Amino acid sequence: MPSRRELANAIRALSMDAVQAANSGHPGAPMGMADIAEVLWNDHLKHNPGNPLWADRDRFVLSNGHGSMLLYSVLHLTGYPLELEQLRRFRQLGAHTAGHPEREPALGIETTTGPLGQGLANAVGMALAEKTLAARFNKPGFNLIDHYTWVFLGDGCLMEGISHEACSLAGTLKLGKLICFYDDNGISIDGETHGWFTDDTPKRFASYGWHVVPRVDGHDPEAIARAIREAKSDNRPSLICCQTIIGFGAPNKQGTEATHGAPLGADEVAAARVALGWPHAPFVVPDDIRAAWDARKKGAEAEQSWQQRFDAYRAQFPDLAAEFERRMRGDLPANWDAVRDAYIAEAPQSGASIATRQASQQALNAFGPVLPELFGGSADLTPSNNTFRKDSKAITGDDAAGNYLHYGVREFAMAAIMNGMALHGGHIPYGGTFLVFSDYARNALRMAALMHLRSLFVFTHDSIGLGEDGPTHQPVEHVASLRVIPNMSLWRPCDTIETAVAWGHAIERDDGPTCLVLTRQALPLQLRSLQQVADIRRGGYVLSDSGETPECILIATGSEVALATEAAQVLSARGRKVRVVSIPNVGLFEKQDAAWRERVLPSSVTCRVVVEAGVKDAWWRYVGARGAIIGMDTFGASAPAKDLFKKFGFTVDNVVSTVEMMIGSEATRH
Repeated sequence: MPSRRELANAIRALSMDAVQAANSGHPGAPMGMADIAEVLWNDHLKHNPGNPLWADRDRFVLSNGHGSMLLYSVLHLTGYPLELEQLRRFRQLGAHTAGHPEREPALGIETTTGPLGQGLANAVGMALAEKTLAARFNKPGFNLIDHYTWVFLGDGCLMEGISHEACSLAGTLKLGKLICFYDDNGISIDGETHGWFTDDTPKRFASYGWHVVPRVDGHDPEAIARAIREAKSDNRPSLICCQTIIGFGAPNKQGTEATHGAPLGADEVAAARVALGWPHAPFVVPDDIRAAWDARKKGAEAEQSWQQRFDAYRAQFPDLAAEFERRMRGDLPANWDAVRDAYIAEAPQSGASIATRQASQQALNAFGPVLPELFGGSADLTPSNNTFRKDSKAITGDDAAGNYLHYGVREFAMAAIMNGMALHGGHIPYGGTFLVFSDYARNALRMAALMHLRSLFVFTHDSIGLGEDGPTHQPVEHVASLRVIPNMSLWRPCDTIETAVAWGHAIERDDGPTCLVLTRQALPLQLRSLQQVADIRRGGYVLSDSGETPECILIATGSEVALATEAAQVLSARGRKVRVVSIPNVGLFEKQDAAWRERVLPSSVTCRVVVEAGVKDAWWRYVGARGAIIGMDTFGASAPAKDLFKKFGFTVDNVVSTVEMMIGSEATRH
């Protein structure tokens, strides 16, 4: 039987060989954490390589994602469908072994990591999902949901501010199934970290309410095993501080930044083989070591045991069992379409002008009761974001039987934790803050789009219309910047019904995140036919028309749709033929076929005016050289909203005069 060190050395050898073959990568962390990985994966991690999607598997997150070859090596060795050829093609085009792990659950890669700290925050979301699902589905004698979330992390993860946000909240929520291994090697890219990272990390995490195991020898399997047993026996999240040597086994470079982000070099790889007692050729792992690593039989037995419990659970709690399976598949309830359509049909009858943030809450009140998976929250702005619905119940550290979380002032962590919940499965998370603070969360929004996650971001106070709080709180460039994130769906609805449609589409979208951008100020209800209501789902449609070929097209989103409609009425009274086009979701409109886009925005009409209280840049493709944009070129100011809209030209008079001038210019040209 191979020794533990020999098993760990298989990780070291595969990692240094793959990095050397690619002439690119980070061998230091995999070589330094190999002993920890060996103990965890062989003795404690509950998983089944034969079914990587097993619902009650433990989740593993490599937050220090630059050490990706550690994860790929372990997945390959334990029997996941990650072939040796994929390790040989590390960091090559089309390979499943990217430079940083990219989410592929079918291969055992639970999340995309690389931006440091976010994997740790994702793991907090996974542990939160486990705890809330357990509170919902577990019954006496039936621990249906009972698994751990394990995290490897490094100095960089702890230096990033998101680690403070996420880990502070994890301690408050008492996420006892979250166990993290800190690779305390004292090295980052710039060298020895004592020059810029002198935190007392154990005390820091103890102050969060974590269980901390300090000064564990990260190369001593028995010490690692004791720390894991201790962590499992505590009901708090745990940080195991493992003192390791980066690049362990490379005799001339270990313990230095030289092993962090570059290949060891052929000579050092050869020397490491001698130092580690690993005489095998590159990418060769002896059969006895492969057999000792193979986890398929043990994993299948663990899943089979769980399946027997689940079958007994189903016999006693058939409705809960069916709900659990549906939620873990990501399917919506059978009556979803009927509930959505009924609410949207009634929404136009709401009558009074209301802010779209209030319209959003109305939609949540209608949809929430039939969607137990809809898990909400806000970054300390619940009354302003209107994210708390009638059936919401806030969770606490002592009571996880709820569907809402007060995240505190933690926008970045909120977004990354939501991503973790979406990754885990069983929840559709949504969370709110002011649009201007999307800047704080932006990289987590980008990661949601990159991973195709169903995370729903509610951003209110969407323009200078928020008023007196001034330019620090008035988003100007934010809508445009979020629209350009690939795979991000952004809705800026103009009234109750567009908001309802936006929520319906966001809930149904299972291949990427959605931003719902909402107003503080009240907006009037726009009148539509049933066909126009259906057309909202195309992202852009004709809201009002002169009935003839228009002389000019007014294009608007959100709060400016009402302004465009009122201006069109004035122009119509003067005999002008004006069309109003609402584009609540530019990206969705762009995905429509050319015939639809031509129908809404006929190319023959070159007199076009866009009205949106944001930066102008992205709108030029719609108006062309002869068009005009009424938008923002500067930051806002501190004043009541009505005064700001007047100051910056968002008035009926300005829209009307702009159209008249353009029509006049068109006539002159002809």
